[in-house]
Amino acid sequence: MDTLAARWALLEPGVTVIGPEDDRPRPAVLLFHGCGGLRAHMTHYAEAAKAAGWRAFIIDSYGPRGWSRERALMTVCTGLVLRGDKRAGDVLAALDGVSRRRDVDASRVSLAGWSHGGWGIMEAMSSERHGRMLGLADPSGVSLDGVRAVYLAYPYIGLGALNRMRPWKHCPKTLAVISRGDHLTTVRNAEQVHAMVRNCGADVETWIADGTHAFDEPGAAKPMRYHPELADEAIRRFVALLEDVAVAPAV
Repeated sequence: MDTLAARWALLEPGVTVIGPEDDRPRPAVLLFHGCGGLRAHMTHYAEAAKAAGWRAFIIDSYGPRGWSRERALMTVCTGLVLRGDKRAGDVLAALDGVSRRRDVDASRVSLAGWSHGGWGIMEAMSSERHGRMLGLADPSGVSLDGVRAVYLAYPYIGLGALNRMRPWKHCPKTLAVISRGDHLTTVRNAEQVHAMVRNCGADVETWIADGTHAFDEPGAAKPMRYHPELADEAIRRFVALLEDVAVAPAV
């Protein structure tokens, strides 16, 4: 079982950093891909964050483990390995590692997750983190206090997400994107889950996009379908969230 430091040592070589070319401490956003692995649209969001003055860190959970996209589709997307609670270990380790960088303002960090990545973030936000949990030997070793915002793009909240209604322990400002035509959840289920998050005291905005799951991913396979106009709107809302919390006082 990894420590936070060991997990970050595994992940760090696969991290893509996109941000202003300086070494001043800047707010940071960590991006976690869906179960299909890294896709081109992750860079679009990261570049938009850079334009807003943020450092973006795209966290690859598969490459450092030696997993191909084909393997991930057959194992992670089917729930056989790296379920949301274990993916939360990557979220916490990346948060710990990135927050220690001199070019990051650890008091202004945001987490962004797409589908499976959103599931992992929600598990990280809601877990008690006592003892050896989330696939880590020391999950309580990183503070969530610096997490100002969470961006959830059609997070996986289906039957396999057993803890989807578990209250969050840390409740930052949240933008939850719901796909009206999502084949993995109903709008009603998504709204119930996000209402639960709101009840913990978080400022939760929901946006119901008239698209499918992964509507912002070019080349998305059926039944998913890429919708460029909705993708542009998603990025606009993502940047607006970052700009909002960048200037807001810490809670």
